[in-house]
Order: sequence, then structure tokens, then C-alpha cells
Amino acid sequence: MQDPSILAAKVVPPSRPSVRFMMAHPAHLLALGFGSGLSPIAPGTCGTLWAWLAYLVLQAWLSPTALGWVVAAALPLGWWACTVTARNMGVADPVHIVWDEILCFWIILALVLPAGWRDQLAAFLLFRFFDAAKPGPIAWIDRHFKAFGWRGGFGILADDLAAAFCTLLVIAAWRHVW
Repeated sequence: MQDPSILAAKVVPPSRPSVRFMMAHPAHLLALGFGSGLSPIAPGTCGTLWAWLAYLVLQAWLSPTALGWVVAAALPLGWWACTVTARNMGVADPVHIVWDEILCFWIILALVLPAGWRDQLAAFLLFRFFDAAKPGPIAWIDRHFKAFGWRGGFGILADDLAAAFCTLLVIAAWRHVW
């Protein structure tokens, strides 16, 4: 029989990832949002803010077509990065993995822009609401796709893709009414 202290040690969740962990593998760097996911407070919100800023910078440098290709490439690349990082952290959906927020907010911005600052802020707030509150189908997706391996990486992205879809539905309805 194993020592109970060893069993207890195996159950303790890992601590917050470090800069050293992030720099140890390119997948970690990407999944942790180039450091934005290392925030001890609201890493998902920090990742979304980083996504907003990064998108605006990329938009200044890239054509809309090139930016579309960057966003499209971010999905399979992020799937891989989230899969590897979650496995290496030993957690199915770590809160510090923020590539899902980054990718999904880029999708929102790609479909909403050009828009003024207030509309971008509304998109940000709506997305954060849907991602954090996880109403209805978003919660179902979040519960049913948590795993390790390729399915886990997809599961990390899937609930945020659903949150982005809900955000875009609200924005489309708002624009249709007004």
C-alpha cells in the first residue's frame, strides 16, 4: 500500500505556471498568451486584452486578407499548443491557458471591425461575460469536452468558440435592431 502523503501529493493541483515553464516549449509560450496568461488575477481577461491590442497592431501591419490567414492559422496552431500545455501542466483546462480567449477575440474583431472604440469595448465585455458566465450551451460544451489529448485541446478552444459565437449573435441582433 502506498504512503497516504504520496497519494495526497498527486491530487494537489499544480501551482501557477512560471516564466520558466512558459519559455520551456513554444507551445507553452503560445498557449499562455506570450505571458498574458501568467497573470495571477483574471488571466482570461488579461489574455483577451492582449488579444485586442495585438489585433490592432497586426491590423496596422497586415492586409485584411493576411490578417484573416493569421486568424485561420491560429486555430490549428492553438489547438496543438493548448493540447501540449494542458498535458504538461497536468490539468485538462488550466485557467492560465489563454490562447482560446486570444483566438476567439480575434475572430470577433475580424468580423466586427471596422467599429468604433465603444463597439469594440462592447464586444470585449460581451465576450468576457459569455466566457466567464458560460450560459446554456457554452457550459454544456465546457463540461463535455474536458479531457487530455487532441480532444482536450479542442475542448479548451470549444467553449470559447461558443462564447464568441454568442457574442457575435448579440452584436448582429443589436445592429439589426438599431
